[in-house]
Amino acid sequence: MIVAESLSKRFGSKTAVSDVSFTVQPGKVTGFLGPNGAGKSTTMRMIVGLDRPTTGRVTVDGRPYTQLHSPLTEVGVLLDAKAVHTGRTARNHLRAMAATHGIPQRRVDDVIELTGLTSVARKRAGGFSLGMGQRLGIAAALLGDPHTLILDEPVNGLDPEGVLWVRRFVRHMAAQGKTVLLSSHLMSEMALTADHIIVLGRGKVLADAPVDDLVRRWTRATVRVRSPRSVELGEAFARENVTVSHLADGVMDIEGVLAAEIGDVAAARGIPLHELTPTSGTLEDAYLTLTGDDVEYKTKDIS
Repeated sequence: MIVAESLSKRFGSKTAVSDVSFTVQPGKVTGFLGPNGAGKSTTMRMIVGLDRPTTGRVTVDGRPYTQLHSPLTEVGVLLDAKAVHTGRTARNHLRAMAATHGIPQRRVDDVIELTGLTSVARKRAGGFSLGMGQRLGIAAALLGDPHTLILDEPVNGLDPEGVLWVRRFVRHMAAQGKTVLLSSHLMSEMALTADHIIVLGRGKVLADAPVDDLVRRWTRATVRVRSPRSVELGEAFARENVTVSHLADGVMDIEGVLAAEIGDVAAARGIPLHELTPTSGTLEDAYLTLTGDDVEYKTKDIS
């Protein structure tokens, strides 16, 4: 379990993280989201002792990371896949790490096979592609068979097979009761992988909730309706908290009403329906709503 309590970090006059508190529970994949500059990387660095909090504290299984007796076997970390000795082979990089904690060499072979590095294990890491570098970083995080995993953008540069493998693997780890904290900018992948989401914006916690709750709270369900009498049907729902949007001749979206009610009203009035399709919001929709005012670098809308 990872517990952050009133965690803050300032760099000179800039506050990167401000009074952040959250708990990452074991047995779940917890997604860590936020725009660039939101404080995610700084928070992750504080968790593993690379940055010292200005105020507050963060612990892993009840202790600060710097007080762990055997960090590699307690916490697996991927923060920067490029942080390797470029002149070493993948196998020798992992062997050197293993030697610092007395991890047997057979475990090196295990993680090389597990992460798909067998064919390049004897190649120097400096010549690795982005995807292979990510696999090596994941292998290093898994080396000590830790109870806690902290992975920053682990699917960056991976091919579709690699992305699927990471998704299945982290969910398998959580199913074994391990603590998994995972950051990614890929909302579609996070929606498929995470059980719980923590969202940061400008150094503050904007949301901390299960994925389904987050989507339900921060998006609105719509129903796509197609009917030759769409205007008449839309007028039947002209009331507070219901939004009717006419998109084209005979086509409209209705927010705030269930599809069943729309169907009942249409049937009672003898209005033919050619389409009645409910759609729910996505994690990406919820994320964009949450962080819309907290993006540090905004692009111009060209729509």
